[in-house]
Parts: sequence; structure tokens; C-alpha cells
Amino acid sequence: MTSSGPLQTDAKVANPNDLPMRVAAVYDRVIGASLARAWENVLDWEHLPHLHSSSFSSLELEDAGSWGWRALTKGIPEETSPETRIELVVDRENSRYVSRTLEGGLPGMEIWTHFSKRADRETQIRVEFHIPHVDEEGAQKLGSLMTGLYEILWDEDERMMVERQAALDAKGTKEGTSTTIDLGTVEELTRSLPKTIQIDDDTVNIVNIDGTFHAYRAECPHMLAPLAGVPVDNDGCITCPWHGYRFDIRTGNVTNGKGLTLSPAFKVAVTEHQRAVISRA
Repeated sequence: MTSSGPLQTDAKVANPNDLPMRVAAVYDRVIGASLARAWENVLDWEHLPHLHSSSFSSLELEDAGSWGWRALTKGIPEETSPETRIELVVDRENSRYVSRTLEGGLPGMEIWTHFSKRADRETQIRVEFHIPHVDEEGAQKLGSLMTGLYEILWDEDERMMVERQAALDAKGTKEGTSTTIDLGTVEELTRSLPKTIQIDDDTVNIVNIDGTFHAYRAECPHMLAPLAGVPVDNDGCITCPWHGYRFDIRTGNVTNGKGLTLSPAFKVAVTEHQRAVISRA
């Protein structure tokens, strides 16, 4: 994809088209994540229909770069939701970004989000909802809906950012060992599956697919999303809850063209006495 930049005129200026605009609401909160994680989240368009599946049914990216991104999105339910073109443009100099509706529902709406550092891992967020062509009563109703939606979205984003930071912190301290762990008899292990265990500092999932035990690190190689508890589907695959990357457990290969591999870092073997043991591959 060739990045050409934003379509918006005067993308970093509020209401450049001089629309009859009202500030419908202002939403303030502090999240337990650093500015680095917050900006990473802003540019991460890919998570919207997966992490925020209760709000977005689909997203088709049109353009992206360090400036931001533009995409066609649909809400919930997909069948009746209008297709909406949104464009997000960052203004790092002023520690803010704007998301504008270019086409679709509420065209011309601008959502301005401002960041400020509270602590190393605390960021103050202020969101202003600017809505055109509405009276005071309509602005109040839409403002209430938007703040309720953003409460949910930022709750979901904050959980992802906190979990990603924890995974990044742990990544530099993990030390593998050659430990072999007895998992019990084959019958006992089979009855307990799917199963998640700890090996040193690694969380490991164990499953049985077509009579064969498979073990893998419960962490997506893309952005380190936790995969513990993510079910294996009927095709022997798991799907990352953050960005929708789908991996075949038997091979570790991604199945939807993302170019990543789920590392089979562990193996389960069966001894001559029919006991199952797990060790690093």
C-alpha cells in the first residue's frame, strides 16, 4: 500500500469547512498506560473490528502512514449499519489527534482527542465530540451516546495496552530451561484438555487435535496478545482476540495472509509407560 496522506482539508485545524458545529460532549479519563502505548494504539487501525467487535463489524483500510490512517468501516449490526469512511490524523506537536467522518453516518463529525502525561504509565485523555447540523437537544442526546461508547472503547483499549506493556516487560526477563514436566498419564491429560500451564515464565496452552497433543506459547507473535483461554476452532486454529490473526495449531502457520508464525516452542511426548511429558522444543 502506498501512503498518500490524508484527504482532509486542513486536517489539523478544527472545523476547516466552517460547518454549524456544536461540542456535544467532553470525555475525560486517566488510563494506566504510557504515552508510547497510547500513541501505538492510535495508529493501530487493525484492532478495531476484533478488540472492539461489539462496535465495529468490519474495516477496510484505504491508506495509512505516520500521519494516521483512513478506512471504510461498518458498525453493528453489519446488515443495517451504513458504510462510513473515517480518517484519523495525528498532531504530535500538540499531543492530539482528530478522527473525522468523511462519508456515512454523521458526516463532518470531528472527534478530537488530547493526550498528556500523568506518570510514566499514566496518560490523561480528553475527548471532545464536535457534531455539525444538530440543535442543542440533539447534541445532548448524541453526546451521551458518544461518551457511553467511548467509555467502552477506552476500557477495551486500556486492557490491551496494560497487557501489552506487561508482556513487553516480561519479554526481556524470560529465561528458558530444559525442564521436562510430567503431565500425568495420557488418559488424565486428555480428560483435562484444553489446558494452560506455566513453564518458567511462559504461559503454555496444550490441546489435542485428531489424537495428537500440541503445545504452544500462549502469546501472539504479532503484538504479544495473551492467548490463554482462546478456543481452538473446528479447523484446528486459534484467532488472536486483538487483531484477528489466525494460526493453525498443527503447523504454527498463519492462515489469513499476515506473514507470521506461532512458534511451537514446546513439545509433548508420550513415554513407554503412557505418561505425557512436556519440554521445550
